[in-house]
Amino acid sequence: MKKFKALVSLFLVSLLGLTACSGGASPSTGGKEKEDLTIGILQFAQHPSLDNCREGLIKGLEEAGYVEGENLTIDYQNAQADMGISSQIASSFVSSNYDMIVAIATPAAMSAFNAAMDTGIPVVYTAVTDPVAAQLATEEGQPLGLATGTSDTLPVEAQLKLMRQVLPEAKTLGILHTSSEANSDSMIEVYKDLAPKYDFELVTESINTTADIPLATDNILGKVDVMTNLLDNTVVNSLPTILDKAKAKGVPIFGSEIEQVKIGCLAAEGIEYVSLGQQTGAMAAKILKGEAQADQMPFEIITEPNLYLNQAVADQLGLQLDQALLDQASEIFSQIEAAPQGEN
Repeated sequence: MKKFKALVSLFLVSLLGLTACSGGASPSTGGKEKEDLTIGILQFAQHPSLDNCREGLIKGLEEAGYVEGENLTIDYQNAQADMGISSQIASSFVSSNYDMIVAIATPAAMSAFNAAMDTGIPVVYTAVTDPVAAQLATEEGQPLGLATGTSDTLPVEAQLKLMRQVLPEAKTLGILHTSSEANSDSMIEVYKDLAPKYDFELVTESINTTADIPLATDNILGKVDVMTNLLDNTVVNSLPTILDKAKAKGVPIFGSEIEQVKIGCLAAEGIEYVSLGQQTGAMAAKILKGEAQADQMPFEIITEPNLYLNQAVADQLGLQLDQALLDQASEIFSQIEAAPQGEN
């Protein structure tokens, strides 16, 4: 009987050894197999720019072999432009010990970075205007922790040149911005430096919440000849309201990307966010595969802006767009689209 028990014990030890050697787990994903990966996507606000980022992200992951429902589970949560909710979502992702957190927009990236700090969970961000100002990277672009991703920094000088070309007589340039968004603060400083070069006097109006938008918009529209929109999530979330008020005053608004021009901004030297998301998805896939570590990957940017024009808005404002400008455009819209539900 003792001999039989010894043989059984030897068999069980051998079986456990074979099981341990057969997993094929990746050390970069917390020891899980490729077929059992879960990522949390934290999107700060509900508007087309960030939605396009998410669409591109998922496409980029698919191109790298990670397909939702097959070998990838995605928990998507939207903070509805609320920093408190953003922090709660990030903490819940960490508590669930997800393999990765993907954060869309600067406030979401900051929430994810703070929640995941010292946990070993990598954070990949996108649509972060200034990772350095957001304390996600060093001045040299190196990560400050297990966080990397892509920046949607604005081509400010190209935008100012465009505004001056379309509106040669304009003197005052207005910007609405959220006082608590690091990305907005960073871009305001860039505009302060460059606006005088193009003979614009810069006028800014800060807000704290969405509820401040109507009054702040009325205030600034009475002071400016033209407005430009930053990649400010709270402001973008209320862009239809701002556009309606600006239309009534005959004040043109320049956007920062294609979706804003579709719904009523006159023009933009801006970013195409599906491509930015795809670039981010490719970076995330490298980390999931163990081909790279988040703390060793500098953040990346899209360097070439695209010119978008809305002829219907120009017609409303009685503006003649130069033919040379029309020839340069990546896309020209002949109508004003209704803003998707969720923007107000």
